[in-house]
Amino acid sequence: MKNLKKSFIAILLLFWCGVAIYGWHLTREDAGSSSLKNVVLGYQAGDEFYISKIRGQFVKKMKAKGYNVKFKEFQNGAAMLQALASGNVDYARVGDTPPVSALAAGTKLTYVAAGGTKAKGSGILIRKNSSIKTLADLKGKKVAYTKGTSSQYMLLRALKVAGLSNDDITWVNLDSDAASVAYSKGKVDAWANWDPSVAQVEITENSKLLVDGTTTKALNRSFIVSPTTYASKNKTLSKLIIKYTEQDMKWANKNHSKLIKKMSADLKLSKKVVRRSVIRRTFSMHAMSKSVVKEEQEIANVFYDNNILTKKIDVSKHVQYLK
Repeated sequence: MKNLKKSFIAILLLFWCGVAIYGWHLTREDAGSSSLKNVVLGYQAGDEFYISKIRGQFVKKMKAKGYNVKFKEFQNGAAMLQALASGNVDYARVGDTPPVSALAAGTKLTYVAAGGTKAKGSGILIRKNSSIKTLADLKGKKVAYTKGTSSQYMLLRALKVAGLSNDDITWVNLDSDAASVAYSKGKVDAWANWDPSVAQVEITENSKLLVDGTTTKALNRSFIVSPTTYASKNKTLSKLIIKYTEQDMKWANKNHSKLIKKMSADLKLSKKVVRRSVIRRTFSMHAMSKSVVKEEQEIANVFYDNNILTKKIDVSKHVQYLK
């Protein structure tokens, strides 16, 4: 009986020693993680940061360099840049139009990187049985878009290609969710939007793109922007973000099947929808170049010429060229 009691006490002591060691280990881990510098990345579903997030390698690599990455999802670039302006986001992966609108509104941001385009997956959606057959047929029609995003630029470019004026259509400014409902219920005749939403509507609502960015030259290129003060103080961090995002983009281009499977499960979209949005683009991320700055300047000029912006923007003054 005494031996049994001694054995029980020994086992109990070993148990509590194990608990103590485990607790000490957790404390050490917490102390280590608290020394990491937090970095908040804003993203939208399906974009470059999103791919880095679901792949999982980006966070590990950044942690090894001393950074704790946190991702925040936004419905569109305009909302993301509001968060950036208020200091809630350190880097934002946005389309080509929101930064121009933000600069005109007084947001102090800097372009730190540029990615690929969504030209083939961005444009004006119509139903396949619609009376709209050409861009000219948009005259007199209601078209949904989201102010301050690439969809607004898409419409401006499309109207110019068609030889129509801005007053020839009814502009219906809605966020993505509201526009989806309006389009589904037939309250608008067309909808300017981008993938993966475009792919979903094409497949699930018997729709098609009347025109895409390859015709209108509304390329919908990706950019990474950061608050100007933050960007100037964190060039090494920016280079790491570009480097590791580009590695993920190379993986994405070479592993469509794995990417589609991951995105389908995470976004709760059919593989057919995700596949369509993935195969019609080439993923990339690289430092800023003068050619992409020229593209951005064209958007700024078009918005100013159409009285959407009251302030003329010189994009070149808000760019960081990192090697």
